[in-house]
Amino acid sequence: MSEDYLEAVLDLVEAIPEGHVMTYGTVAEVLREELGVGGPRQVGQVMARAGSDLPWWRVVDATGRPPAALRAQALERLRAEGCPLTDDGRARDLDARVVLRRALWWPGDD
Repeated sequence: MSEDYLEAVLDLVEAIPEGHVMTYGTVAEVLREELGVGGPRQVGQVMARAGSDLPWWRVVDATGRPPAALRAQALERLRAEGCPLTDDGRARDLDARVVLRRALWWPGDD
């Protein structure tokens, strides 16, 4: 994985506004248009290595679920940002998902 791709993933994830998300696939699609490389798995690899300085909770899977290992923490942060979720508002409801049709962000949507 090139340093350019790694930096592009980090920059794009940092740009996601509060209360919005991107999926691993949409991050990959945007970067594939710009750089011609990468896919959702590569985005996931970058995210796994990125550390906690990144708003990692704003990147979800194609069903709107945050990463399983950190799901409770991610859902708590998404709720605090006002991100639309499918649950009834319980902080520990691990079945909650982001309502992608309302929360999905694309660069230039600002």
